[in-house]
Amino acid sequence: MIGTNAELLARPANAILLLNPSTMHPILRNILAVIAGLVIGSIVNMALIMLSGALFPPPPGVDVNDIASINAHIGEYSVLQLLAPFFAHALGTLAGAFVAAKLAVGSGLPQAMVVGAFFLLGGIMAVSMIPNAPMWFNVLDLVVGYLPMAWLGARLAHR
Repeated sequence: MIGTNAELLARPANAILLLNPSTMHPILRNILAVIAGLVIGSIVNMALIMLSGALFPPPPGVDVNDIASINAHIGEYSVLQLLAPFFAHALGTLAGAFVAAKLAVGSGLPQAMVVGAFFLLGGIMAVSMIPNAPMWFNVLDLVVGYLPMAWLGARLAHR
């Protein structure tokens, strides 16, 4: 029989059992599931942002690393150039929520929604930094890109 975590740590050779999902404390496992979801979601988001920047370059004169430059030229962005970051946000949240739900103990929905909430906070910050963005984009991104994608990620993880 496996002892307490303290007993396992007292025997370093058995300490690896703490990392075994079947012996890990459920709260620790759920916290690690959320962290893994945030990491994976961020990687997917950034990869898609970088890919979309290569496929759909910003308008001439825009420095994508300068928020003032983006704000000054946001009216020059095409619908496709605006939809690309939306899809990056939505798919990053979906992937992160899926991972969190898959790794979590139980339904995984709470962990997926925590991932979605974290990404939603990032979306709110982005909207506040780019006030000149079209309202349809802000609404689409904030209403569809995060919490619904987190819910869908949890559902897909337990099909």
